[in-house]
Amino acid sequence: MKWKTLIIVFYAVSLSSFAIAQEKVIQLYSGKPAGSENWTWKEAVSDSNLFRTKVVYNVTQPTLTVFAPDRAKANGTAIVIAPGGGFQLLSINSEGNDEAKWLAAHGVTAFVLRYRVTHSVTNNPIQEMMTNLRDHKVMDSISGLIIPLAVTDGLTAMTYVRTHASEYHIQPDKIGFMGFSAGGTVTMGVAYKSNADAKPNFIAPVYAYLPPEFSSMQVPDKMPAFIVAASDDQLGLAPHSVTIYNKWMEAKQSAELHMYAKGGHGFGSRKQNLPTDSWIERFGEWLQLQGLLKGSK
Repeated sequence: MKWKTLIIVFYAVSLSSFAIAQEKVIQLYSGKPAGSENWTWKEAVSDSNLFRTKVVYNVTQPTLTVFAPDRAKANGTAIVIAPGGGFQLLSINSEGNDEAKWLAAHGVTAFVLRYRVTHSVTNNPIQEMMTNLRDHKVMDSISGLIIPLAVTDGLTAMTYVRTHASEYHIQPDKIGFMGFSAGGTVTMGVAYKSNADAKPNFIAPVYAYLPPEFSSMQVPDKMPAFIVAASDDQLGLAPHSVTIYNKWMEAKQSAELHMYAKGGHGFGSRKQNLPTDSWIERFGEWLQLQGLLKGSK
């Protein structure tokens, strides 16, 4: 009996590992993307670091990783997810893969975007990022160079998902964009700068950073927004989420804002024994309210 149990467990684990290994990765560009043709460094991963979560850095070739729901659960909704990381790295698990798995379990096809970030010259990108954050001139230089490239990658990702909607059993009018911190900047850039093919049907900026040049941009029509942040954000970004909410209200567009008293910056899927631990449940309720978790027609 024990041997039979062990064989069953081994088989189940093997199938699970196979499924993870088979997650589809899509190259967004056939060659080197415009604006970074001379980048020669290689993408790398850091698993052991100060953040205690997997991060990806030195991204030069943007990709989408597909997290597809079980066909029996699929509801036709899709979301592109842009992790955060100060445009210097991507917190790929706590602000990407973890949320994608949650969404797939609820019938949503999720695409985690690895967008271009600045060059890390060491194998400790988090320390480099923290050093750079203390120098406004360095951050302004990084932002000025990287934000347009990252937003372009977001727009390209949206266009890909919409033009391949039938391949993934997605309804082309049920495709959203979610982003965390710097990924929230990408989210807002996509929202403001998209054409018909790349326009999200809804957005979810999570503790987003709004660059000054976004302040004069017009709120798009028919783009509901779910906005999340914490008042004690260490980077002082809570007002940016309030600004997004107020702009959506002034434009008479649908918006929902969750401003938690505690949670800090970068809570993502981290568990802190705080109400922010369940923010994604609130997002699920919002998706349900928008009719985005109902079955495909």
